[in-house]
Amino acid sequence: MKQFFGEINIRTRGRGLYEITREVYKYVSQSGIKHGLLTLNIRHTSASLVIQENADPDVRRDLEKFFEQLVPDDNPIYTHTIEGADDMSAHIRTALTNTDLSIIISNGELSLGTWQGIYVWEHREMPHTRSVTLHIIGE
Repeated sequence: MKQFFGEINIRTRGRGLYEITREVYKYVSQSGIKHGLLTLNIRHTSASLVIQENADPDVRRDLEKFFEQLVPDDNPIYTHTIEGADDMSAHIRTALTNTDLSIIISNGELSLGTWQGIYVWEHREMPHTRSVTLHIIGE
């Protein structure tokens, strides 16, 4: 059994979904692991990780619109607003999504569906650099 650890840094331009599938595939390929498990973790409380459709950009736009309605910025019920109107809403959006993903590696490939991609979902309006830690265990 072998293990590999790595990190990917993603620069965001503000709120939205940023695909990292290629970077993750490259990391898995370089590891040489044929069968195992990849775990990804984003080390932030105002951004998340999701597996989502990567063919039609309307899906990503619709997700953003839905979350705008579900978790609006600058809601008067929020107390935590120290970093601005999108501060608490970003934390709630992260709590409703994922900070960790686990993906099976089979025959050296990620077991993703045809239209699935891996995304960092930035929940803040301002640009940030987000760190995603990767861990592979397998043979």
